[in-house]
Amino acid sequence: MCVTFVISEPVDKETGNGLSIPVDLIRTFGIILVVLLHASNEYYTAIQQTALESPVYWWTSTIYKSFALPCVPLFVILSGALLLQPSKTNEPIRVFLKKRFNRIGLAFLFWSAVYLVWAFLVTQTPVTFDNVVEGTLYSLFSGSYYHFWFLYLIAGLYLLTPILRKIVSVKDPKILKYLIILWFVDVAVVPLIQLITGYTLNDTILVVGGFIGYFVLGVYLQRVKIRSSILHVLFFASFIFTIASTWFLSFHSQSISQPHFFFGYLSVNVILASVSMFMLLSKLSVNWSRNVHPLVSRGVHAIGRNTLPIYMFHLIVMETLQRGYLGFKLSLTVMNPIIGIPVITAVTLLITFGLILVMKQIPVLKTFIG
Repeated sequence: MCVTFVISEPVDKETGNGLSIPVDLIRTFGIILVVLLHASNEYYTAIQQTALESPVYWWTSTIYKSFALPCVPLFVILSGALLLQPSKTNEPIRVFLKKRFNRIGLAFLFWSAVYLVWAFLVTQTPVTFDNVVEGTLYSLFSGSYYHFWFLYLIAGLYLLTPILRKIVSVKDPKILKYLIILWFVDVAVVPLIQLITGYTLNDTILVVGGFIGYFVLGVYLQRVKIRSSILHVLFFASFIFTIASTWFLSFHSQSISQPHFFFGYLSVNVILASVSMFMLLSKLSVNWSRNVHPLVSRGVHAIGRNTLPIYMFHLIVMETLQRGYLGFKLSLTVMNPIIGIPVITAVTLLITFGLILVMKQIPVLKTFIG
């Protein structure tokens, strides 16, 4: 494998802090994959429990989902690339945390209230004082809806950022490489060995877990050069492996109780797919928009600047379409999944984005939605 380490810091043409990657393009690609993932998940949450279950539904949903799995890692890697730049090492902790709170803190409170109301409507839970209090407390500590976990993840990474900046500022690339290797062994290799052998390593020996590795990879990958052909092969191999291994665990392995093990964001295959996808996107110039139609460029830029509110709002739009609340259904229960999943993805994204643009015209909402 042809790998070259670039010791000099990259040049940041977008933020002025040494980073030269198409940020809005990566964000837009990431949010499209998020919506695609949730559209694909309808099979696993609803259709699997009905008479509509068939090989066509399983294979289609699994293929789309396997392609979309790098969505969250893309955002975490990009966040690391933006926030762990050595030039930002001396930013005061108070200043950094205040800016981050203004970014996600207010959005968390606003969308928590929105999804609390949505949850009451969807589940038809009686609106009583006790239920509201219990729902509010649960929203604050666990999240109003299942996709809120990402905000807790980002908040945790923000709290560690001042410390990680000091580690990243060390000029020796071997330090970052060592940290990433420890993380990879902890989150990917050890669980894989456990899956295969049934033996569990005492989890106190390794303490570098979670998404920290993805975050650090954001800045580390800026110093690594790999040929595009190798990255394409790596992504395709990871994609095929995800599908094949999930098929095997689901239908041909009676001894393994985790048929969706390789759907995990921290599995070996998803890590490799996420890294290769991020590096392929990063190879595009920050001036990529000059080579496409102006409408495409403006659309990508606008979506890239609104990925947080789109992420928070899209499930309400998608479930409204899937449940037929508007008098018609856009759901895999009434559509062939081969075309249904991309159609649901596109319609959900367009409606959500349009509504976000309208909401941002209202000064108060503009402050709170993210």
